[in-house]
Amino acid sequence: MKNTFLKGLLASTLFILAFSATAQIEIKSKIIDFTSFEPVESASIYVQNSTVGTISNVDGKFVLLVPRELENDTLIISSIGYKSFKTVVKDFDATMDVILEEDIASLDEVLLIVENRPKTGNDIVLKAIEEIGENLPEQPYMMKGFLRHKEKNTTEYKWLVESAITLYDDSYASGAKKNLRINVDETRKSYDLRDVDSLFAYTAYLKKRTRNKKLRKSNLRRDTISTSSLVNAIRWNDERVNGVGNLLKGRLNLVRNANDRNALFGEDILEKHQFKLDTVLVENDKKLYKIKIGKSKDFVGLNTEDIYNEGFEAEGWMYIDWETYAIKKVEYQLIAASDVQKRRSKSLFGTTLNHKLVISYLQYNDRMYPKYIYYETPKLVNAGDRSSDQVDKDGNPTQDKTEFYYNTVQEIVFTEIIEDPETLTEALTKKWDEDIFSPRPYHKEFWEDYNVLLESDEEDKLIRDLSQRVSLYKQ
Repeated sequence: MKNTFLKGLLASTLFILAFSATAQIEIKSKIIDFTSFEPVESASIYVQNSTVGTISNVDGKFVLLVPRELENDTLIISSIGYKSFKTVVKDFDATMDVILEEDIASLDEVLLIVENRPKTGNDIVLKAIEEIGENLPEQPYMMKGFLRHKEKNTTEYKWLVESAITLYDDSYASGAKKNLRINVDETRKSYDLRDVDSLFAYTAYLKKRTRNKKLRKSNLRRDTISTSSLVNAIRWNDERVNGVGNLLKGRLNLVRNANDRNALFGEDILEKHQFKLDTVLVENDKKLYKIKIGKSKDFVGLNTEDIYNEGFEAEGWMYIDWETYAIKKVEYQLIAASDVQKRRSKSLFGTTLNHKLVISYLQYNDRMYPKYIYYETPKLVNAGDRSSDQVDKDGNPTQDKTEFYYNTVQEIVFTEIIEDPETLTEALTKKWDEDIFSPRPYHKEFWEDYNVLLESDEEDKLIRDLSQRVSLYKQ
């Protein structure tokens, strides 16, 4: 009897374990262009009529965990300018690459349609801004997402953080950025090999605390400053430049914060940008305007506290739904344009490209929710002057410019939407903390069913190298 009981218990346990192991369906593949056989980056992979999805990386590769209860639903793989690939989830063939064919509408044919609708790029964008309130969610909601924050010099990663985050938005109509909340739930990876001997960051930190504008790095001695004080200064520098709250609550959240005072896509949008209709593309059987972003008569600025982030010209692309004027995707870059900003950017970074932003949206229940955010910018770490322009008697640079700054990238992919009022109310009673730089708990079982961004082959190599160097450093 006892043996029979134990056998039954063992069988039940194995069944539960087997069921748990198959509670998610893993879909993994590579997306390529039909003509060029090049990888298709940032393609959307999602289950129809759900919020389960991800995007492809620079190599065209992706991995998506789909709940078993959705196995009979339709998987869609789409990218702007391509015909969509569709199949039932359980029938997906992971042994074959996904090949997408080009799909472009005729611009001349579209413009000949006799309708009372905008025809120029400026008018189309103004119409899209006017319709933001109709296209973004009108009720409060939360989204679960995955964040990857990475910093590197020209050759190697110095810092990597991967976290699960929650975003709460009280709706576009609420306006104020204080109605956006972010919480870092768990951290999967956190490797930090940055130098703490950054007197530049510490100088800026002291200027802020003491309001002594005349303070210079040359006035300070490293041996008189505690390491803990330098760490505090670096943390402060991290938060003002790369805090996820700055990205989501600030001016770079172009669409969501368009109703904020002095927004980049606000009332004076045409003072800082000009828009030209390029063509009409197709994504998932829907026509999209492709509109080129260009400079206007005024410079663009981000109004960043204690950092000269002014004197830029905008360039990039916008993709706007033909029927609803919903903004589907924005590719936005800020290029140094004023004399002061060009000198600063070339001297410190060796480039005039200071900010690169990509935001794409997912349509769910006839509303547009943020799906993917990519933000890239250089961050000064070891220099605060023009010493990079100085040369020795032989004409060689006196300092290594590659050590002056780190190139920082933040990527966020949102994978779940929560609209239940009771769940939202309960969540708001808890403490929210948007600091991605503080230690967080790690639970293996949490991450087993959590959708993340797949690293590119290059990223995977750099991350493995970083983890090895961290291990050696700890020893």
